[in-house]
Amino acid sequence: MELGLHYWNFTTPAAPELIAPTLTRTAQLAEQAGFAEFTVMDHYFQMEGRAGADEPMLEGYTTLGYLAAVTERMRLGLLVTGVMYRHPGLLAKIVTTLDVLSGGRAQLGIGASWYEREQRGLGVPVVPVAERFERLEETLQICLQMWGPDSGPYKGEHYQLAETLCVPAPLSRPRPPILIGGGGERKTLLLVARYADACNLFAVSVEDVARKLDILRAHCEAEGRDYDAIRKTACYVAPVLEAPDQFISDLEQYSALGITLINLMPNGDPVAYTEKVAEQLVSRVADL
Repeated sequence: MELGLHYWNFTTPAAPELIAPTLTRTAQLAEQAGFAEFTVMDHYFQMEGRAGADEPMLEGYTTLGYLAAVTERMRLGLLVTGVMYRHPGLLAKIVTTLDVLSGGRAQLGIGASWYEREQRGLGVPVVPVAERFERLEETLQICLQMWGPDSGPYKGEHYQLAETLCVPAPLSRPRPPILIGGGGERKTLLLVARYADACNLFAVSVEDVARKLDILRAHCEAEGRDYDAIRKTACYVAPVLEAPDQFISDLEQYSALGITLINLMPNGDPVAYTEKVAEQLVSRVADL
């Protein structure tokens, strides 16, 4: 079992001038402790379910570019890129840039996007859910084409590209891995089966994750895809440091289901949280 750190909160400490050094220290501590992955959110307003929308938030890919310079080994990505926020041709180029500058450590985490308040607030087009999923599938196709040998045109219903040139190519081989986030059973998990190297679920319960993975397996069978070739990851949403034995017990069960990476979400001071996880839990997780 591997650990990922999902850095979702830029509020602690409160002073804006402390955001960069806190982010740096947290990422370096996580890397030293053996975390395999470091992700940030693709939001412009803080999620209202977590805190106030007006709390600090940084643009995701700029943040990842900064992290590429202060880390050496961890995989870097957004969890997850909102499909409506960037034209897919530019998104493929952005992820390629991150991959080249990080030495081949970029991951494209992507989903259908959902936070309409920030979209309306910043002038991002808000389209029906069905269209967002259509755009998501076309975006995946465009990224795969841009990271492959075909630099010719792409003609979709929503996106038309005259040429899919991407130079330099990513350093990752055969390309940056694609992770699709979300547990939607009819559309999201179907797209995982068709296009993704990894999925990310919310670990709300062992039973829920087991059911989602059964549905993913069925989609893989229908699509002729090897279910075992897809890396299964999850975000752990329950307290960790407050109930370490329960956390390890849960991870044992998630591991038995095939989950190979658990993302942790720091509470409060991210530096102190990461230090405590490193001291108290990393070695126990590595033994699973």
